[in-house]
Amino acid sequence: MTQDSPLSIGMILFDGATQLDLTGPYEILARMPRTQVTLIAATLAPVRTEWGLTIVPEATFANAPPLDVICVPGGWGINALLTDEALLGFLRARSESARWVMSVCSGALLLGAAGLLRGYRATTHWMSLDLLPMFGATPVQQRVVRDRNRITCAGVTAGIDLSLTLASEIFGAPVAQAIQLAIEYDPAPPFDSGSPGKAPESVRTAVSTASASALAQRRSIVESIARGES
Repeated sequence: MTQDSPLSIGMILFDGATQLDLTGPYEILARMPRTQVTLIAATLAPVRTEWGLTIVPEATFANAPPLDVICVPGGWGINALLTDEALLGFLRARSESARWVMSVCSGALLLGAAGLLRGYRATTHWMSLDLLPMFGATPVQQRVVRDRNRITCAGVTAGIDLSLTLASEIFGAPVAQAIQLAIEYDPAPPFDSGSPGKAPESVRTAVSTASASALAQRRSIVESIARGES
């Protein structure tokens, strides 16, 4: 970002991404002054997110503009990308010049697989938090974690908090507060079960059981990467 150019933010798109990991932050980031948000994917083909919402990329890894900020969403679709050198190479290359490198939810594991969290404090979705050390990161059970120019956040909805954090860091608290008010982000959930420490044991068990197969696959891939087999 220069005096004459807008802040350039690249948000990564891929099949199986959790759409709110992307669209929640997008809503805040796109409202920041003098900011251009670009949706980037391997190709320009429409991307089908985790529950079927289809989003069209605007640029590819090959022709993406210079980026001041990189934001990587999560979702079960990351499992297939943890060894995808096209994506990981793009993240490594662009992180060298980016002012900020961010992830939402399990997107932190993609940053980790690209080698971008080694020696950093970071967080991710609670079901994948214990995988971060395999990438050399220090896991922190916190909604938003900032370590130097890396900002990571917990699961899905935490992407809104992450983006407001960035807005405040770059443009100041009044700008971030104005965006928060404009979107009326004033959480008052009907249940106090939004984190594993608050949810009843039966609810934690149900969520963990429903995700057990995909999580086991993810763990196997991460362990293989950590052993240097991928």
